[in-house]
Amino acid sequence: MSATVDKRNDVDPEETAEWVESYDDLVKARGRERARQILDELNARAGRAATAGDSLVTDYVNTISVEDEPEFAGNEEIERRYRSLIRWNAAVLVHRAQRPDIAVGGHISTYAGAATLYEVGLNHFFRGPDHPGGGDQVFFQGHASPGMYARAYLEGRLSEEDLNGFRQEKSKAPHGLSSYPHPRLMPGFWQFPTVSMGIGPMNAIYQAQFNRYLRARGIKDTSSQHVWAFLGDGEMDEPESRGLLQLAANDGLDNLTFVINCNLQRLDGPVRGNGKIVQELEAFFRGAGWDVIKVMWGREWDPLLAADTTGDLVKIMNETPDGDYQTYKGESGGYIREHFFGRSRATKLMVKDMTDAQIWNMKRGGHDYRKVYAAYHAATVHNGRPTVVLAKTVKGYGLGHNFEARNATHQMKKLKVDDLKAFRDQMHIPISDAQIEADPYNVPYYTPGPDSEEIQYMLERRRALGGWVPERRNSPKSVSLPDTKLYAVAKKGSGKQQAATTMAFVRLLRDLMRDKGFGQRVVPIIPDEARTFGMDSFFPTAMIYNPKGQNYTAVDRELFLAYKESMHGQLLHTGINEAGSFAAFTAAGTSYATHGEPMIPVYIFYSMFGFQRTGDAMWAAMDQMARGFIVGATAGRTTLTGEGLQHADGHSPILASTNPAMKIYDPAFGYEIAHIVEAGLEQMYGSDSEDRNWMYYLTVYNEPISQPAEPADVDVEGILKGIHKISSGGENGPKVQLLGSGVSVRWAQEAAMVLGSEWGVSADVWSVTSWNELRRDGLAVEKHNFLYPDEQAQVPYVTRKLADAQGPIVASTDYVSAVPDGIRQYLPNRFATLGADSYGFSDTRAAARRFFHIDVHSMVVRALQELAAAGEVPASAPKEAAERYRLLDVNAGTTGNAGGDA
Repeated sequence: MSATVDKRNDVDPEETAEWVESYDDLVKARGRERARQILDELNARAGRAATAGDSLVTDYVNTISVEDEPEFAGNEEIERRYRSLIRWNAAVLVHRAQRPDIAVGGHISTYAGAATLYEVGLNHFFRGPDHPGGGDQVFFQGHASPGMYARAYLEGRLSEEDLNGFRQEKSKAPHGLSSYPHPRLMPGFWQFPTVSMGIGPMNAIYQAQFNRYLRARGIKDTSSQHVWAFLGDGEMDEPESRGLLQLAANDGLDNLTFVINCNLQRLDGPVRGNGKIVQELEAFFRGAGWDVIKVMWGREWDPLLAADTTGDLVKIMNETPDGDYQTYKGESGGYIREHFFGRSRATKLMVKDMTDAQIWNMKRGGHDYRKVYAAYHAATVHNGRPTVVLAKTVKGYGLGHNFEARNATHQMKKLKVDDLKAFRDQMHIPISDAQIEADPYNVPYYTPGPDSEEIQYMLERRRALGGWVPERRNSPKSVSLPDTKLYAVAKKGSGKQQAATTMAFVRLLRDLMRDKGFGQRVVPIIPDEARTFGMDSFFPTAMIYNPKGQNYTAVDRELFLAYKESMHGQLLHTGINEAGSFAAFTAAGTSYATHGEPMIPVYIFYSMFGFQRTGDAMWAAMDQMARGFIVGATAGRTTLTGEGLQHADGHSPILASTNPAMKIYDPAFGYEIAHIVEAGLEQMYGSDSEDRNWMYYLTVYNEPISQPAEPADVDVEGILKGIHKISSGGENGPKVQLLGSGVSVRWAQEAAMVLGSEWGVSADVWSVTSWNELRRDGLAVEKHNFLYPDEQAQVPYVTRKLADAQGPIVASTDYVSAVPDGIRQYLPNRFATLGADSYGFSDTRAAARRFFHIDVHSMVVRALQELAAAGEVPASAPKEAAERYRLLDVNAGTTGNAGGDA
């Protein structure tokens, strides 16, 4: 709703002027506060009159009137019959998994309350992958997974043995079923992981945007594909659930529908016991520019609402808080008669001829097929805006008095014998008391058989809609990767100029994007720091994706690197928005499965704002088997020192290492980056690769250095596996091994020169491109040797690499000591680490590195200390060196060049 008046559409400007004059007179006579009170009252009045255009909140009734409901396009009776079968089997699936010898839990009530919301979609709206226009993408609510398994059982996709493997993925393999939607665990079934609340809404929005992006760039026609996200009303309290709604509205994503299951309950109690979550969400979404469709009441309420000439019923509906609505469904029809209808003489008379049972059986809108169908039908009409369907339901609907709307419903995993019998009767399941009583933890599933009317109808509906949902397919088009010649420039070094590894990476990315057979598949993603990373050079040529193009005159239009937006743009420039950026990464990185179109996302950002800020989203991307490059720029604790504590990344490799789908590299030079990127592309998208589902995390820095050319005898295997030697110190004098990664490799090289020229120590220097890959290899070797003691013992790669290295090993890093310490147990020699532990702060690079004692001279002193302990140098050498280099004086540091700003 616009905050300004569109005078072009004013049908009576004269009357409008009179109203404005009246308002001005009121302000003049009574003051602005009184004028505001009058406006508030008028706004509330407009809401009660259900004039959506005049208010963010409408009455607590259905948005779509009875007269405007479309004709239901199916056989409601048949659909109701097999919906009951699905609900029964879903409850039994969880109930069986809770038998005493298993007790792995599950959730009964979520699907019970949402069955209608899913079934209307699956029978009439959700397109499968074989549909001529392409398949829809459906984000199923995590806790509702038993319902999807129960439906797949009736469809013949899952067996009874599969259902019995619910939450027993290893012990019942190959028949185990994951607890929630987990594509990595069930790669042929689920498309999207959603149980990390808030991640589903965020990813759904960016999935819808990415669908439009693919179409705009001519890669795939996605115009008929729709994105559906099923969410809980309690889930909408997550910041991620609401924080990105503006993108959907700004981009006009009418290919997106949120369906919010408003059962008014969180996991432990009411969402807004004293308030009204539906009204709150309506205002929030409408204010964000979405269409809002409320599905509040079932058809049984239609005659009562039609007879509400006084407005008393709607007034009661508007004024009743959610806590009371929950209580009504936990009580009886008589209780509702007294405490709801009894609040007005007019409403009490409305139900005087109804029995308590009839009052109790008046459904909420989310359980009424026709009401939900009407909402979905309206949501799929393209009108330039995303839609949210707010469907009011009862958690645990149909499971009986002990479950429905109870605060503990979410934690209740099993049904008592009487509950089972009552549920069976309500669902009309032909199972006897004797079958239930014989083994209450092994209650039978039920299917009428593949030739029954219900199953044939169900299968026909899915055939008409294009196949199974959910289903994940992995048959992407092949990708022609760039020729190895493309990487030649990155391997030449920087010559007489200096270049940070961030710039080395960006130049390589530019060359990849220019490759004729490959470049269009690269999706650069930047959270509003393109100029910081030197990526503004992409603006004029690749351009920034905006579905509306650029309808303004850019202030920097005269500049060679002017900001340029285009509806065909290649860059996803997401604004100050790391969460949205990673949602975009996930959509692009899984396009090979969702669309059969492999796309290569390259997300570049301030390294401090990656895993620390969006780690949960990165975990969901792992679960969805996303592929692509994640580039933590301005990396290190002392390299961006001017920015201070909150920008000082000393730990992202540690956080990244907790994600098992992440390969983590900390390259020092451009030629290392070239080999890592080339190998990453081959692994993720190469035709011969079998182990494809990886994300590559590279840390790059903003400190310019002279980039060396690739040596003729470059150790490519060592670069990819995690360590390679870049210089040898010679044969004379005591020996020491200096290890660095990223910017600290240069410190190790300088330390080697100081040790040789001033102390007669011969130092070999190694670039550790990946501490994490070395540790991962070591752990794998340890596990193999543990499990297979009869086989010849394997040796970790880093152990083999340093087997002939002489002397102690000293490692320095711009990260915390825990990063290099990860390989300590695999090293054959004494090992000392220097890390940037504790907090970051603002200062010069040299001062910060001296403060943390990770700089050149700290490496020298530490090496001398280790050599002295071994009797290789005089015992006095470490103290003498510490005094000579003023090791305790931060102003004596000389490591690194000036700078440190973004």
